[in-house]
Amino acid sequence: MRRAAAVVIMLAAAAALWAPPASAARKRTRGVLVVSNNWEGTADLINPRRFNRMARIDVIPDKAERIAEISADPLKTFYYTSIRQLIGEGHDQYVDDGFTSPDGRVVYFSRPSFADVVAISLRTGKIKWRVPVDGYRADHMALSADGARLLVSASTAKVVDVIDTAAGRTVTTFPSGDSPHESNYSRDGARIYHASIGTVYTDTDDPLLDATKGERVFEVVDAHSYQVLKRIDMGKKLAEFGRPNMSSAVRPMALSPDEHNVFFQVSFFFGIVRYDLQADRVTGVLDLPEGDAAGMPRSSYLLDSAHHGLAMRPNGGKLCVAGTMSGYAAIVKVATFTAQAITPVGHVPYWSAPSRDGRYCFVSVAGDDRVAVISFKSGKLKRFIPVGDHPQRMRTGKIRRAFLR
Repeated sequence: MRRAAAVVIMLAAAAALWAPPASAARKRTRGVLVVSNNWEGTADLINPRRFNRMARIDVIPDKAERIAEISADPLKTFYYTSIRQLIGEGHDQYVDDGFTSPDGRVVYFSRPSFADVVAISLRTGKIKWRVPVDGYRADHMALSADGARLLVSASTAKVVDVIDTAAGRTVTTFPSGDSPHESNYSRDGARIYHASIGTVYTDTDDPLLDATKGERVFEVVDAHSYQVLKRIDMGKKLAEFGRPNMSSAVRPMALSPDEHNVFFQVSFFFGIVRYDLQADRVTGVLDLPEGDAAGMPRSSYLLDSAHHGLAMRPNGGKLCVAGTMSGYAAIVKVATFTAQAITPVGHVPYWSAPSRDGRYCFVSVAGDDRVAVISFKSGKLKRFIPVGDHPQRMRTGKIRRAFLR
């Protein structure tokens, strides 16, 4: 028995020597906030603890080639110009969304004006692969937890493209409504929560003309078969709750940790909607102040957005709101569904993302080329981080430390 025990101890010791410590992989990578600078075509890699820029990525190193390709095709030229005038406020939309790969070696970017997705190596700064999307514009993305599948909304094609990140190719699509927009994976990776927003660039903004905005749906999709399991018209659900004449266009969303509820913003609305996914109904609507938008006509809202940017604190206790037309960031207590703090941050706060440790909410302030750092605990502004031209989407992830030297 003693000899057997000694053998077991020796084998365990040998295994410990050969197996790399759990902290080794963590030491090779570090946390990062990827800030996509929409008009500039760059992305800033921000240290989410020290709040400084560690590096800047050129997301359009192939710009000349892409422009030549577009110029040779009249239809592509039409859409390229239309994106600039109707959605980009007179600017090309060179980068929208950016996710780091789980191993911290690559960043995936959607490029609206070029209607594609690229994988850029953090080691070389070069494009590893490029995948054109269906139609003529790429928008929001979502990355599966294992990094194997990348979802990208193909705005003009009414589908979401599913990209195999290892092969760098589209493997399938699933249907959406007009202008597919936001997608989120469930925590277990089994479902996708997706929403389309319709034609937000038209001037038919009066509630009586809502039908002209196109098909806007919230979908629950099987993340393995990519079959749509449920389609919901949130405008009708809001009317059933007692809030008629609200838009069906679900903008940014945030899932509770138990995925019992989804919180979201809708076009033209200053506030948040709470929806019970199990009971299949709206259970709360939080009205927030109009702020800087008081007295402003609906037709002046940026792409129909009153508020655009919603993040959940990792523990599920609070939400962080980017008050786009209002000029503020708001911290909302989930338990009471009330605003804890409203903090002015500047012109056009456009997206919000939580730090992984739950201490801070990052809010991109597109009109001032900066990111506001808001304390989840106090709701107060900690500082601003200068970034590139017109920051919009931000995602937390990790990158290899060696690539920053």
